[in-house]
Amino acid sequence: MRIVFMGTPDFAVPSLQKLLDEGHEVAAVYTQPDKPQGRKQVLTAPPVKELALRHGIPVCQPATLKNEDEQQKLRALAPELIVVVAYGKLLPKAVLDIPPRGCINVHGSLLPRWRGAAPIQWAVIAGDRTAGVTTMQMAEGLDTGDMLLKYETAIGERETAGELFDRLAQAGAELLAETLVKLDKIIPQPQDDSQSCYAKMLDKQLAVIDWNRSAQEVDCLVRGLNPWPVALTTLAGERLKIFAAVPCAGEGRPGEVLRADAKRGFIVACGEGAVELTDVQLVGGKRMTASDFLRGHSVTERSLLGD
Repeated sequence: MRIVFMGTPDFAVPSLQKLLDEGHEVAAVYTQPDKPQGRKQVLTAPPVKELALRHGIPVCQPATLKNEDEQQKLRALAPELIVVVAYGKLLPKAVLDIPPRGCINVHGSLLPRWRGAAPIQWAVIAGDRTAGVTTMQMAEGLDTGDMLLKYETAIGERETAGELFDRLAQAGAELLAETLVKLDKIIPQPQDDSQSCYAKMLDKQLAVIDWNRSAQEVDCLVRGLNPWPVALTTLAGERLKIFAAVPCAGEGRPGEVLRADAKRGFIVACGEGAVELTDVQLVGGKRMTASDFLRGHSVTERSLLGD
């Protein structure tokens, strides 16, 4: 099948590779413009672009698909189908109407739950027991199209958003391949809008831990924000990133350090229960286990984090 692929981050890479492995003709890849990254702000290509270039596939990086010139360029490619995986732009109706077989999206949630930009992370933050991937026919709304196939999986008790992200990226590629094979036989299922919720983009403000929350909620936040933007608190006026925290027994004022001993653990009280911090990093310092951190830093018991 002649396909135009639209995608940007790591999550989309396995799906593009799967299309190539399955022998589809990828006429072009559309992806977000290169962006500066890191402290030195080095202009960096999206992962999907790097894969496309390795395979000699033409790459298009328009700032918008809303103007007629860009739409005409897309029409000239004559795609039978457009596949969209975490592209990062809403497609206008004029684009959705171009391919005769429509536009199919691979979305990292069990729709209609978690429409939006960060569905995998929010599934972990919310404490969902399961997550998954849905393929759907694209419509004008945000992740509102009729559903085609779903893949569902349990979220591991200690699984981070990053680990789940990697698993679902591969699952999404397999589900896409299955969807294309069965495309003429699948009966699309409308979404129940009353069951939907929105997975807004992550930001650093969300990362600040509210110690009044329960230990379970803090644990879910920490896992959901790993590897980015990483849960954050303050310790003696310095910002402390928390990569891993395990719920445990303990009682005290929210944010109170109940124990700070390299051998016995780094335990902090929550609004309900407590968490043991196991993997931390002072902003600007090195990431390390809590035991190693406490060997090099003096942390006073009964002090408060987040002050």
